[in-house]
Amino acid sequence: MDSGNLAWLMTATALVLLMTPGVAFFYGGLVKAKSVVSMMMMSFGALGLTAVLWVLYGSSMSAVDSTWAFAGNPFADFGLATTIAEGDETGEVLIGSAFGATFAIITVALISGAIADRAKFGAWMIFAGIWATLVYFPVAAWVWGGGWIEELGTIMFGEDSVSVIDYAGGTVVHINAGAAALALAIVLGKRVGFQKGIQKPHNVPLVLLGAALLWFGWFGFNGGAVFEPLGDAGNLPQGLIVINTMVTPAAAVLGWIFVEKIKDGKPTAVGAATGAVSGLVAITPACADLDPVWAIVLGLVVGAVCALAIELKWKLGYDDSLDVVGVHLVGGIIGALWLGFFARDTGLIFTGSLEQLIVQFIAVVAALVYAFVVALIIGLAIEKTIGFRVKNEDEIAGVDVSVHGEEGYALTGDDR
Repeated sequence: MDSGNLAWLMTATALVLLMTPGVAFFYGGLVKAKSVVSMMMMSFGALGLTAVLWVLYGSSMSAVDSTWAFAGNPFADFGLATTIAEGDETGEVLIGSAFGATFAIITVALISGAIADRAKFGAWMIFAGIWATLVYFPVAAWVWGGGWIEELGTIMFGEDSVSVIDYAGGTVVHINAGAAALALAIVLGKRVGFQKGIQKPHNVPLVLLGAALLWFGWFGFNGGAVFEPLGDAGNLPQGLIVINTMVTPAAAVLGWIFVEKIKDGKPTAVGAATGAVSGLVAITPACADLDPVWAIVLGLVVGAVCALAIELKWKLGYDDSLDVVGVHLVGGIIGALWLGFFARDTGLIFTGSLEQLIVQFIAVVAALVYAFVVALIIGLAIEKTIGFRVKNEDEIAGVDVSVHGEEGYALTGDDR
């Protein structure tokens, strides 16, 4: 890999790493003022723990030698010692591993939004480490590391057939995180006083700042795997990736606020920010495989559908505090299945074949079920042993002081 490619990969790594603080700001603005530290610490805790686990053994687990292997050998390159010993003169392998780590980090961090205001930090950290090990690292191997999902088209339809498309992580990142978020919301139960309008975001500008950082970083998230940004535009998808990463969330903003206006009478800034995130989620697997017109339609659809999907928690009774399920799980599913219809060259409308849709559907269901079941088991085990949820009185008072011994703001009186 030449110096230009390495420079871009390093830049993309930094962009994606910035997205986790972006998640912290986005989630932090959505909770009440007395829980903002706790909320943001779950993202930073995920960053610290997942990065270390990735370097120790996650990178090794995320690639397999055989199609049906569960995961790679965690000791094959423990601590990246083998890579160092064999020599990585250009730094390509180590920088690539760092890039992979940033995806693992943000996937874990995304889950935390479902349990805002009521989770113990220590229990969250235990869950994050076990879930990353048992779910994220293996699923990354299945989809990107030579595993059965990556080879699903060949397995089902033979050589030279379609492959599952998950360019930057609709399945690995968003469906994975959304399914786990649903499981934890069930395990921890409802917040005290759970009802529609239970609380309003305490800091709307913080939400918009977080969304802006996410959108900015997403160009590295989607574009980082293209190692030749200055290459032949006819052979490389970087131009398509960039334009789709810009236009799909833009269209999703419009779709979301349109539904808000019809449903609630007013378009909101939080709705616009969340709509942008839903569009980013949906375009993640599809950024390199959709014509821009279909990317715009995808944005309009996912913005509108996710704006409606976040209402499901009130009807079904699960308390997904910050709508991880309604945005990341639903948006990830829409983006992954959209490819079955509209993927360039392989989608149903271009070929008349259902093959792309079939493999996309199987990948979605497999990741969703596996991530949900394992997260449910881990969450229940933690809840039944050390406890996952804080006491009700701490939840009502705000978890920042009881869990971390600090406050996000120097507020006085009742203005809290």
